[in-house]
Amino acid sequence: MMQIEDVWEEWKQTVNMTARELEHWLETDRSKVVGELRFGAESTGHEAARKIAKILRKRKDDLNDDDLDHIREVVAFVKAHLARRPRGDIRETRWRYVLMNWGHDPLKS
Repeated sequence: MMQIEDVWEEWKQTVNMTARELEHWLETDRSKVVGELRFGAESTGHEAARKIAKILRKRKDDLNDDDLDHIREVVAFVKAHLARRPRGDIRETRWRYVLMNWGHDPLKS
């Protein structure tokens, strides 16, 4: 089992948007057109993003088991999605928008 330090470091390397950037992004139309839509509910990515923003506002010592589970899910999702990077300019792609819904903007260094 990974230690909290390892999980936290991987999280910090994976999620490169701030809580404020993520919340602002979620208000855009582009963020709403991607992700798995569920009838009568927000997309899976939007739900994940709201949890991510809450976690980003916490200190490592304040994380609970649910936070750690979500962190692991986010890291796994982002890594898997990054492995499927499309060719060419990614600025205005669904691929990038999905990643941004999960707290990672591939255009940020």
